[in-house]
Amino acid sequence: MQLALAPMEGLVDDILRDVLTQVGGIDWCVTEFVRVNEQLLPPAVFHRFGPELKHGSRTRAGTPLRVQLLGSNPTCLGDNAALACTLGAPVIDLNFGCPAKTVNKSRGGAVLLKEPELLHAIVREVRRSVPAEIPVTAKMRLGYEDTSLALDCAHALADGGAAQIVVHARTKADGYKPPAHWEWIARISEAIARPVYANGEIWNLQDWRRCRQVSGMQDFMLGRGLVACPDLALQIRADREGRDYTPMGWSELIPLVQDFWTQQRHKLPAVYAPGRIKQWLNWLARNYVEAAELFARVRRETDCVAIDRIVLGLADGIRVRAA
Repeated sequence: MQLALAPMEGLVDDILRDVLTQVGGIDWCVTEFVRVNEQLLPPAVFHRFGPELKHGSRTRAGTPLRVQLLGSNPTCLGDNAALACTLGAPVIDLNFGCPAKTVNKSRGGAVLLKEPELLHAIVREVRRSVPAEIPVTAKMRLGYEDTSLALDCAHALADGGAAQIVVHARTKADGYKPPAHWEWIARISEAIARPVYANGEIWNLQDWRRCRQVSGMQDFMLGRGLVACPDLALQIRADREGRDYTPMGWSELIPLVQDFWTQQRHKLPAVYAPGRIKQWLNWLARNYVEAAELFARVRRETDCVAIDRIVLGLADGIRVRAA
């Protein structure tokens, strides 16, 4: 079984990748998408989205990193994929799933699922442009407005040369609204001779069990569920192997939250750093009441020094009290 950490724009940056892969259980992760338009991007852009490229394309915990590209011009995508490989990318991933309106309006992400022929041309050109030993993979949704082209799109990706396909089991129109249609993943897997990963609406162990049963898949990509429950991959692995496992408690999570905040403080201007810790705490609050209480304390705080006192002053095993 392979478990991957999903690429989520504006959420899973290099710092959150670093922190989540420290927890363990993740086999590989992916950069936020690098948008490719009509030019060859400078190396600095790839290093901004994937600083891990300078460290063997691995997180601090040793988890391999893939570089994800988004765009619609096959030639430009091929050229940029080739450059990413020279910078150390071990795998090139292609985004055909982003549902953001701004991305789709610029002909990127899920909107391309309307054009299976273009999907095929993109994957084929990227495959042709990168060294044979570097895999090209893809992430897709079930379609744009509906699922009528789902199988056509999957065939286009596979026939173009995608070595592996992650299927987010919703259309663009579905957004992130439950449910995820895992039965479609089974249909896609039966239709193509490529490894398929199941993705979408796996928030906990019970969701994973149902997804595995319905989709028939053995490999999975975890997104928001892992952000909200950092040891979800470890829980899944233990269940898969029939081992007892005690889920991570708040006291074990405190050092990770502190590490995340410290890294954001060093990376971002003071005006932006508070938003990142609030964002992650809001996700963690789905599973940890202490995270909800901590979020309440920092929610209206904009001063980084004040947040330092609150977050770095936490002690293991001590419940956070709302101010």
